[in-house]
Order: sequence, then C-alpha cells, then structure tokens
Amino acid sequence: MSNFVQPLNPVVTQMAADKLLDFQLQVRDIPNLVRLTFGEPGFAVDERIKQALYAAVEGDRSHYAESQGELALRKAAVAYFNQHANLAYENEDNVIVTLGVTEAINVVFQTLLSAGDGILVPEPAYGPYFMSIDLARGKRVGVDTTADGFKLTPAAVEKALTQADVPVKAILMNYPNNPTGVTYTRDELQALAEVFEKHNIWVISDEIYSTLTYDYEHVSLAELLPRQTVMINGLSKSHAMTGYRIGFILGDKAVIDEMQKVHGAWDFAIPTFIQDAATVALTEVTEAPGEMRDAYRARRDRTVPQLLAAGFDVVNPAGAFYLFAKIPVDLGSDGDAFAMDLATNGGVAVIPGSGFAESAAAYIRISYAADDADLDEGVARLVKRVAELRAEGVRFD
Repeated sequence: MSNFVQPLNPVVTQMAADKLLDFQLQVRDIPNLVRLTFGEPGFAVDERIKQALYAAVEGDRSHYAESQGELALRKAAVAYFNQHANLAYENEDNVIVTLGVTEAINVVFQTLLSAGDGILVPEPAYGPYFMSIDLARGKRVGVDTTADGFKLTPAAVEKALTQADVPVKAILMNYPNNPTGVTYTRDELQALAEVFEKHNIWVISDEIYSTLTYDYEHVSLAELLPRQTVMINGLSKSHAMTGYRIGFILGDKAVIDEMQKVHGAWDFAIPTFIQDAATVALTEVTEAPGEMRDAYRARRDRTVPQLLAAGFDVVNPAGAFYLFAKIPVDLGSDGDAFAMDLATNGGVAVIPGSGFAESAAAYIRISYAADDADLDEGVARLVKRVAELRAEGVRFD
C-alpha cells in the first residue's frame, strides 16, 4: 500500500463548487422534470452551418488548425463584429478563436490579472466567473446592483473603487446580463465608460447575448473605449451553436498577442471543421439571430404577466433569455428551498438566485431558451405549485 500524500492546489480545493451545476445534479434524477435551467437555445442549427461542417469532414479538414484561429474565420469575425457592433478593428490580428466564451473568459483573466489584483464584478453575475477569477488568483470586488434595478451606475463604480481593499485593475461587464436580462442604453454606457477611462482600468466586456437585445440597439463598450476594452463574444446564443464551442476574444493587437500565448497553452486550436462551420454562420446565416431574438421576445411577453399575476417580483428583461424573479413575499425569502420544492413537488427545475449573488438569495432564474412547449408547461406547473403552497400555508424562510 502506497503512503503517497501530496496536497493539491489550495486555490482549487478552497474554491466553492459551481452552484448552477450542483443544483442541476441534485434534481437530475427527478422523473418527468421540465427543465428551465440552462441557457440552451431550443433551436436547431441552421442547415447551411451543418452542411459546411459535413463538407469539411468529407474534405479531410481534420488536421491541426492555426492556433489563433483559421484565417478565414478570423477575417469573418472581425468583419461581422465591426459591422454589427460599430467597431473599428483593423484585421484578423485583433481576434482569437477560443473554445467557447468559457475559455475566452479564462484566457482574459489569466492575461490581465496578477495575483491579488482586484476586479469589479456587478452582481448578480454568472457564477462560473467567480471560479475563473479564483483560478487567475484575482480578487473579486462585488458591486451589488439590486437597489438600482440590477444596473451598474457610475456612482456605484466610484464607491466600489473607493472602498476596495485591493488595487482594482479591471471591471467585468456582461450585458445583456445573465441572470437578470438587463442591458444598457448608449447614454448609460457612455457615463460608465467615462468612469472606467478616468480610473484607467481594463474593461472586460462579455457580450455573448448582444444579438438578443429586444428594445433598443446594443452598444459595445469596445466602440466607446476601444483601446481599454477586451470584448468577448461567440456563436452559442446568436446561432444556437452551443455544442460547437466557438468563442472570440477581440481587442487591441498588443493585448491579443499576449492572450494568444495563454490560449496556445490551454487549447492550442479549435477543430478546423468547426471553424469552417462557424465561418459560414458569420458570413451566410445572417437572419438567424434576429429570428431567434423575436421568438425570445414573444416568450418574454407572454411569460412575465403570468409570473406577476402569481406574485413574483420580476425584472423585465431587455435582452438575453432569462427571467430573474423574486419569490412571492407570502412564500418567504429562501429561493434555494423554493427551487428544490418546485423541482421535487412541482415538476419544474429553475436555478436558485444564490448561485449568482448572496444578495439574490430570494430569487430564482428561469430560462426561456427552451422550446415553446416546455416553457409553457413549466410556467403552468410553477403557477400551479405556488397556488398549492399558498393553500397549504407553506413558507420558505
């Protein structure tokens, strides 16, 4: 019997588990469960994209790709985002093709943050961000946006920078936001950009939901602060290509060159046949993002009134495909317990708000990315379970 004992990396062992994945594991085996949990678009990938992938495989496009990304895809990405986000990137040297936005986030954090550097994170926020900051040995400086309708304000940024107990090097912006669905007008972003510029901090802008902006034009911080901003995007939400794992990092060439070192070490390159499919998505399948946006907006418009009528306090999302809802006051304030009861006794799974911020413990996140039938059935079950809980006098405190 070996006596081998060596400690593991304490950064990893002391890291909390991902609450989003953990909750879904807890409810995984409940039969006949309607899942309104993941941000998984309920749309098929466009046939033109699939045919491009098949053709690439048949043509033996199965060898190592260029590490930073195939030239055709990088050119297409720069052209696409320049056009759709009013950006001015010069050429293919301004972009890296990554293994989804998850890798992009980690590459950016690993490149920009040194051990102990602070990064402002408006909360509620996508939980895996927190783990990626830990892995980069950065220090998360949370900014609670609850009192401002879940929007970051210049005053909140100034206050957070003043009160932070570590030097702050960057801010992470995600809009339209996961989990709240809120986003920003041009004037709101301009006011924030002035604060970011004044304090000379990196702006990491995760705009994966940019094409799913409902009520006004999406404005990229990379337009307002091009030298200071690293923009992250991908094809999972715009083209329903979640399983293809295509992400992009866009920025000034000098910082892209440094980030390429990290990307090369982590993944080296994305499969060539997937990159061929992604090139077709950006150059030919131009109508799909708008069609999906319109479908999501219709789902929002018919679902929000049902939740309000059931007593939920709902943030009306201006983008993405999430509803962030505070559970009815008469049912208490423990969103974790409510979500578990809803799955166990109501047959519908949602995500507890505590996975996004401690201040959101009374909330749940409902994804309406699922197809129409699942969404309508899930909401009907949720409303029915709320009525049952009221009849039983149950509270979650």
